[in-house]
Amino acid sequence: MSATPDYRIRQATIDDVPALHRLVAELAAFVGESDAFTATVEQYATDFREGFYEALVAENGEGHVFGMALYVWVYSTWKGRMLYLEDFVLEPAYRRRGIGSAFWEALQEKGRGRGCKLMKWQIVESNVSALEFYRSRGAEIEDTWLNGKQWL
Repeated sequence: MSATPDYRIRQATIDDVPALHRLVAELAAFVGESDAFTATVEQYATDFREGFYEALVAENGEGHVFGMALYVWVYSTWKGRMLYLEDFVLEPAYRRRGIGSAFWEALQEKGRGRGCKLMKWQIVESNVSALEFYRSRGAEIEDTWLNGKQWL
């Protein structure tokens, strides 16, 4: 996808699943929701193998995965094909270095490559730096559509 001398962004493989799980655990802790994070590495692996989700990862020159963007393909009855970004995480040491922008471009490229018209995601309103990041890229942050959920 994209590369520089000190990191690269690439499609995740099954070997990246523990890193994906670790990064989501870090995100859950950051937003104060560690108790709500109950998915296991084994669940992640099964769901990855079954194609339930895909991800891009960022790794440094030593092969350490320090960032991820986990997404699924969904359908908008109003717009057509859509990429849904479930989680987008960079370890703090790698922020404010342009890597998030490279990830964002790679995600957009993924969506366009599949004919998507829209990318959507959720964000915790207390995550001010993430809101600023998205807005600086021209994203619309909705406040009229409410999220719903039903446990199965």
